[in-house]
Amino acid sequence: MTTAPATPTSTDLDNLRVLIVVPAYNEEDAVASVIAEIREALPNAVTLVVDDGSRDRTAAVARAAGARVVRMPFNVGIGTAVQTGFKVAADEGFDVAVQVDGDGQHPAQEVRVLLKALLETDANYVIGSRFTSTGTYRPPLARRGGIVVFAKLVSFLTRQTVTDTTSGLRAADRRTVRLFADHYPHDYPEVEAIILAHRGSLRITEVAVDMRHRDSGRSSITPIRSLYYMVKVTLAVLVQFMGRNPLEEEAK
Repeated sequence: MTTAPATPTSTDLDNLRVLIVVPAYNEEDAVASVIAEIREALPNAVTLVVDDGSRDRTAAVARAAGARVVRMPFNVGIGTAVQTGFKVAADEGFDVAVQVDGDGQHPAQEVRVLLKALLETDANYVIGSRFTSTGTYRPPLARRGGIVVFAKLVSFLTRQTVTDTTSGLRAADRRTVRLFADHYPHDYPEVEAIILAHRGSLRITEVAVDMRHRDSGRSSITPIRSLYYMVKVTLAVLVQFMGRNPLEEEAK
């Protein structure tokens, strides 16, 4: 695999070519305000909405709001939707790709916090954490137990403290973008992606961000599915950690 150029060292955020990747599924009520907020906070960034087979007008609303739109032919899941955004970022030579959920939880101004961390530290992958700030966000009870379990597991495996393994607000430099364009996990990928980045020798850091509760729509993680989700993701993380390293396979 060809090594991508390093992230620029300029402290001027506006000099970065930034792709904001917004995975969205049935988010027609929230996506226009998400796009408007991104354009106000980051006027030079390109916003790409990946419509994951929505049954509503998500794609049309996003396009009318000024975003680029990629429509998946059917619901492929969050992992493939986000990977599609990384592929666009890699193919078009963006300096940074930032994941921002389409449900309105992520204030666009917090993206600048992530970009600043990429520029001013040696990190390749920056995760916005809800649990290292003084914000008022509290996850639903059905998710809280899983977040604690995953944080402890990932911190143990990576030998660094990670507090918010399920955060959907993340920034990736070119090296990370290329890795994720080729190998991003599918299904519920946020936790596995941290392990993949760790195994790829990428430098990972968290920064404190504030988040809001969903503007609309419904989370795919319901109380009934939460236990199944915890077991499934725990097994997937262990497989990701102990399995074949895709970078080593490419080097052969």
